[in-house]
Amino acid sequence: MPAQNPAAEPPRRPATASETTAENPWPVRLLASKIDAYVARMPWTWVEGQVVQVSDRPGAHVVFVTLRDTDTDMSLPVTLTRRVLGRLREVLPEGLRHGARVVVHAKPEFYAKRGSLSLAVDDVRPVGVGELLARLEHLKRVLAAEGLFDAGRKRPLPFLPRAVGLVCGRASAAERDVVENARLRWPAVRFEVREVAVQGASAVTEVAAAVRELDALEEVDVVVVARGGGSVEDLLPFSNEALVRAVAAARTPVVSAIGHEVDHPLLDLVADVRASTPTDAARLVVPDVAEQLAAVAQLRERSLRAVRAQVERGAAALEDLRARPVLARPHVLVDGPAAEVAQLRERARRGLAGRLERGAVEVEHLRSSVRALSPRSTLLRGYAVVQAVGADGGARVVREPADAPAGTALRVRLADGELAARAG
Repeated sequence: MPAQNPAAEPPRRPATASETTAENPWPVRLLASKIDAYVARMPWTWVEGQVVQVSDRPGAHVVFVTLRDTDTDMSLPVTLTRRVLGRLREVLPEGLRHGARVVVHAKPEFYAKRGSLSLAVDDVRPVGVGELLARLEHLKRVLAAEGLFDAGRKRPLPFLPRAVGLVCGRASAAERDVVENARLRWPAVRFEVREVAVQGASAVTEVAAAVRELDALEEVDVVVVARGGGSVEDLLPFSNEALVRAVAAARTPVVSAIGHEVDHPLLDLVADVRASTPTDAARLVVPDVAEQLAAVAQLRERSLRAVRAQVERGAAALEDLRARPVLARPHVLVDGPAAEVAQLRERARRGLAGRLERGAVEVEHLRSSVRALSPRSTLLRGYAVVQAVGADGGARVVREPADAPAGTALRVRLADGELAARAG
């Protein structure tokens, strides 16, 4: 008989995650066991968080708690024995309560069947007020060094906002204080209200989200974050770094109205304006219509008085001008120039007459000189000019006898005429 082939062996499971393929994957149970083995090697560690849920069933040996990160929504389930809880009550009589901040000594545990991770706790210590204040002081120095509290980055509030964004607790007295007092001052004011948790585990994320939402609205010109008074622990969300940075990043001016005059969360330092109370915030964000009407009336009265004073000064100046002699006898204005013009005309006439007389004398003198030098004057004294007349009719002056031989035709010019002659 032919030999039969042995049964095909199943493929070998990959030893590491990087060796897995679509054809040779890990089953869920193997991945779970790998995670369990990895988590089991993790050491015990101290973890800080905020208690957001406590499940303490009577008679149960284990107490289940949910511990949340103070800055995010991340949380982990925690298990602790009643013995551990009993040691906590020795220093914290009220035990674990919602919103308390604690430090736990824990070791991660992975439950393969459920695929869930939790923390097994063997020690719980409350975070005291003194330690919280020390941490806040350290955070305050860090944020101040970054310039988040600088006065130069703070923006002025608008005189009359189109809409006021309000972040407050649900049906809170702070909301009533801001809204009612603002509307008493300016009845037409419009609000965009976001009611959120202002205390407890979700306060930071809800308040920060509301601030960002209102900051994104174009018509909102100022945002007010308001809360009534409370203990240091109650107001801790408003000193949270995540919330402080969210307010610092807002483009819209933010007013902080947290607690009372003595309360100073870090939000007061990063906000553009700090209000001592929610009521004070209402006074800061909108003007008082009665005060503005009074100011307008006062300005109108001042303007009226100024105009009247200006008119009175103008009338007095005009009356003063009218009382001057030049305006009492207006022709005085032209009398002087007219006399000056007449004087100038007379001077011009005399000057011209003098020049004409001197010209006439000069002409007469020149005439006498010309007459004295004229050849006719010589002829009048009995002299004559004798000219020899040639055959061609030309004539030349006879200066000596040789110029006129006998028989030469002569022309004799006398003072009053000429006569003809012939040389003998």
